[in-house]
Amino acid sequence: MLKLKTQKVIDAIESKFIKKDLPTLKIGDNVRIGVKIIEGTKERVQFYEGTIIAKKNSSINMTITVRKILQGIGIERVFLVHSPKIDSITVLRSSKVRRAKLYYLRNLRGKASRLKQTFK
Repeated sequence: MLKLKTQKVIDAIESKFIKKDLPTLKIGDNVRIGVKIIEGTKERVQFYEGTIIAKKNSSINMTITVRKILQGIGIERVFLVHSPKIDSITVLRSSKVRRAKLYYLRNLRGKASRLKQTFK
């Protein structure tokens, strides 16, 4: 009984902070994420482009792992989707994948790491 009440209170508090204007994010999508960066007194938006290789759904704790190749080195970054530091998320391109996690892309190089694009 008490556990149900506390869970409802937690859900009510979390629902205030969940972003409602997010695009549908799928594994294999190329996304562009705007991250707010504070330098001293100034605030700016830095964009990060890459492929979503993993996604974990847990209401307000939803995370996506985005991978990009920079100067031949793979860089992965985990983003909390509902974080106030995330300014914008746009889907640039969707790909057809048959896996829930694309960790195998870590071992592929060059053209072998391309994903088959889907058109809507």
